[in-house]
Amino acid sequence: MSSITSLHTRKRVSQHVAFWIFRLTALAVVAVLVWILGFLFVNGASVISWEFLTSEPTNGMTEGGILPAIVGTLCLVAGSMLFAFPVGVLSGIYMNEYAKNGWIIRFIRMMTDNLGAIPSIVFGLFGMSLFVNALDFGDSIIAGSLTLGLLVLPIVIRTTEEALKTVDDTLRHASLALGASKFYTVCHVVLPVAMPNILTGLILAIGRVSGETAPILFTVAAYFLPKLPSSIFDQVMALPYHLYVLATSGTDLIASRRMAYGTALVLIVIVLILNICATLIRKHFTKHQAK
Repeated sequence: MSSITSLHTRKRVSQHVAFWIFRLTALAVVAVLVWILGFLFVNGASVISWEFLTSEPTNGMTEGGILPAIVGTLCLVAGSMLFAFPVGVLSGIYMNEYAKNGWIIRFIRMMTDNLGAIPSIVFGLFGMSLFVNALDFGDSIIAGSLTLGLLVLPIVIRTTEEALKTVDDTLRHASLALGASKFYTVCHVVLPVAMPNILTGLILAIGRVSGETAPILFTVAAYFLPKLPSSIFDQVMALPYHLYVLATSGTDLIASRRMAYGTALVLIVIVLILNICATLIRKHFTKHQAK
């Protein structure tokens, strides 16, 4: 009896130790995140002003604002999602709902996973070779958007496929048994249930695209372009590249560093706002599904 009690006590102690390790790990992650955000806020909040957000850069980007970089970043995020999200969702639907589970699908999944592991600078070189040179788009929004779209396409495909796998097969069987077509079942039964999880892929893709520097370096980003774009074939400034330039090539070190902190804070806030919007959309689909 004592041995059983001792074993039970050791298990409880081990369980408590494991739980505290998990708690401390989670708190450490949160602490690092808070420290980074706090560091950026303390150093960048003093730079933020209406003029900083709505005017163009001047004096070698050490004065003025970052409006062209903000607009350029939003254009690239929107353009890349317009390409990656439909293509990725349709690819995930095909792989999970229509394709037979054989060596071809396993090969496609393996290549998709490998594509997601390729360094972003390689995507930049590929985008420069294909979109900028071969298709003659030049350094433009469309070239940068397509390059970034290819970069996050594996994320959207895999999250879509995993989201569709979570849908109970009884829903599919019931719809087909009632005489609905495969296409109708996918569009009106499967997708509404899986949409909240599919939107998780959109959130991850937006976060990845917003902070990429290497791909846009070769396809769209301008060093100093104090004007707003007028078409998808224009070159633009972007916040990640703008931040890189300020941190590495500023002529006035103090002014450049202040601008860099302000730019970093704006970039973090934009990513946060985009993620919140996507999360609210996901919650809307979840509530609609519950009804």
